[in-house]
Amino acid sequence: MEEDMKDEQIEAISKLLKSMSHPIRLKILCLLQEQEMSVGDIREQVKTTNANVSQHLNILRSQGIIDFRKDANFIYNRITDKRILELIEKMRYLFCPAH
Repeated sequence: MEEDMKDEQIEAISKLLKSMSHPIRLKILCLLQEQEMSVGDIREQVKTTNANVSQHLNILRSQGIIDFRKDANFIYNRITDKRILELIEKMRYLFCPAH
C-alpha cells in the first residue's frame, strides 16, 4: 500500500489545482495542450483582453505550469509540466466524452 501524501504535498497540489481551476486559465491550458501560442492567439480564442490573458498567464507561470519564449515582438506560451498535460488529457477523457 502506498504511503499517504504528506501535508506539504497536499498543500502544493491544492495550490496547483486552485491556479488551474479558473475557467479562463483552464481554457488556456486546454489550448496550450496541443501547441504553444502567442498572447494574441490566446486572447482571440478566450475572447478577453490582452491584460486579462496576461494576468492569467502570470498566475500559471508562477506555479511553474507554463513558460514562454520570446521571438521578435511575440511571446509564445507553452505547458512545461508534463503532469499537467496528463491531467488535462485525463479530465477530457472523464468529463468530455466523444459524442
